[in-house]
Amino acid sequence: MIRFRSPESASWVRATSTWQLAHNIKRAFIQAYSPLNRAVRLEPDKRTNGRVLVSYYIEPYLLDSAKPIPRDHPYYWHPSHWECTEIVRSFVERGYAVDVIDCYNTRFIPRDTYEIFLDPRHNMERLTPLLPKECLKIFHIDSAHMLFHNAAECQRLLAVQQRRGVTLRNRRFEPPNLGIEYADCATFYGNRFTHGTFSYAGKPMYRVPLSIPFLYAWPEAKDFEVSRRRFMWLGSAGLVHKGLDLVLEAFAEMPELHLTVCGPVSDEKDFERAYSRELYSLPNIKTVGWVDIASPQFIDIMRTCVGLVYPSCSEGGGGSALVALAGGLIPILSYESSVDVHDFGMILPSSSVSEIQEAVTALASLPAAELQTMARKAWEYARENHSRDCFTREWRRTLGAILEKHVAPLRRGMIAST
Repeated sequence: MIRFRSPESASWVRATSTWQLAHNIKRAFIQAYSPLNRAVRLEPDKRTNGRVLVSYYIEPYLLDSAKPIPRDHPYYWHPSHWECTEIVRSFVERGYAVDVIDCYNTRFIPRDTYEIFLDPRHNMERLTPLLPKECLKIFHIDSAHMLFHNAAECQRLLAVQQRRGVTLRNRRFEPPNLGIEYADCATFYGNRFTHGTFSYAGKPMYRVPLSIPFLYAWPEAKDFEVSRRRFMWLGSAGLVHKGLDLVLEAFAEMPELHLTVCGPVSDEKDFERAYSRELYSLPNIKTVGWVDIASPQFIDIMRTCVGLVYPSCSEGGGGSALVALAGGLIPILSYESSVDVHDFGMILPSSSVSEIQEAVTALASLPAAELQTMARKAWEYARENHSRDCFTREWRRTLGAILEKHVAPLRRGMIAST
C-alpha cells in the first residue's frame, strides 16, 4: 500500500501519472504511424539477383516527385540522404529488388528472403538473427564508432564545465551499437581516423568518399590580402562536439582576427547563454547562425574568409569541412574531423585553444600568393575527390569489389553443389 502525506501530494501524483500515461500513449501512436516506419520497394526492369534490404533513410522516398525539393529538406543539403538513393539505385541497376526502410525503424520485420542487407546503425544487430545465414551484411559507417563518439563529446563537455563553470547538454549522443560485430564487412567515409575506431572488429572495410551537395565556382575576385585575417566556423548540431566553444575562446583573445560563425546556435540555448559575450558582444566575432550553403549569402561569406577552423571531436567524414574546401577555404582541422588536408591545410594535434590561436596566426601571416595556392589546392581536391559524380563512381566500384569477394564465391559454391 502507498501512503501519501497529504491530499495535495496524492493529487499531484495522480496528475503526474495521468500525464505520463498520456505521454506514453501519444509516443506509441506517433511511432506506430510515423512515415519513418514505412517500407518502400523498388523493382528492377528485369530481376536476376534476388532481394536487398537497405536500412538507411526513407525520407527521400516520401517526397512528392511532382514538387520541387524544399531547400530546408535534408535531401537538398545533407549528403547522406542523396547518397542513400544512389546506393539503392546501384543495387537496382545490378538486377536486385530493393526494400528501403529507415535506419531508425524499430518495427520492421523481414517477410522476404534477402541476399544482402545494408545498415549504418542499430538494425544490423536487431535484424541479423532474422535474416538467412547466407545474407551478406554490410555495415555502412557514416560516423566514428559510437563509444569513441560519445566519450569524446563527454570529454569536451567536461572540459567546458571546468573552464566555464557550466554544464551543457550533450547533443550528439548515440546509443552504442554492435553493428560492425554483426556485419560481414563495412563501407566507411572519412579517413584512417574513422577506420581506426572500428578496426578492432577485424572486418574487411572499404573506403568510399563522402559527397558534397554543391560545387562552387572558384572565387576569381577574391582578395587574399584582405581575407587573410578572416576565418569561418561552420557546423551543425552539437556545438561543443564540433568545437565552437574552443574557437570562440581562441578568437576572443585575438581581436586583430575575425571569425564568422555559421551554424544553428539559437537551437542550443544553454550554449548560447554560456557564450553570449563571445557570440554577440565582441566586434571581431559575427554570429550568422544557420545559413543555406547554396545561398549567395554563404558564398559571399566564403569569399571574404581565408580559412575554416573546425576542431570537431569525432566525425565520420567531416561534411562541413568538405563544404568549406569546395568553397576554396583553407582548413584548420582536428585529426578527428576525419578529412585529409595534405599540403593545403593544418591538423591540430590536440585542438586546444592555444593550438587554434597558433595555427590561425600562422596561416594569417603567410603571403597572399601562398594562401591563394593553398586555397586553390583545397578547392580542386574537394571537386576531384568528393563530388557527387565521384561518390557515384567510387560507390559502384566498391560495391562491385564487395560482391566479387563476398557474394560471387558463395554463388559459385552453390552452383558447384547442384
